[in-house]
Amino acid sequence: MNTNLTKKTILIVDDDTNIVNLLKSFVAPLGHEIATAADGMEGLQLARTLRPNLILLDVMLPKLDGYKISRFLKFDEDYKMIPIVMLTAKSDEHDEIIGMQTGADAYCTKPFTRSNIIDLINKHII
Repeated sequence: MNTNLTKKTILIVDDDTNIVNLLKSFVAPLGHEIATAADGMEGLQLARTLRPNLILLDVMLPKLDGYKISRFLKFDEDYKMIPIVMLTAKSDEHDEIIGMQTGADAYCTKPFTRSNIIDLINKHII
């Protein structure tokens, strides 16, 4: 359970509803607010509107990929402090390097475990 006095918001951006529901089941017991987006454009718009405390971001998304979303946010003074954890099936080292170069704070490959996600949230949420 979240012991902070103010609720924090986690934005989940993934086009796979099964992954979104799984992540929500991991995050909900922590007591944080959860927002979701099913494509890259919606994710970028919500990130700019909500200014979440953390973004769990898929790489392969319709309309705008996760690398571009990360770049747009991390290279903008207004949003660069939002932590981004990329969650992706792209497990090649080159893909991880691209993720980190575009500003991701962490890169986690699918499949992931509940403990992986909880550890990443606790480490990176602001």
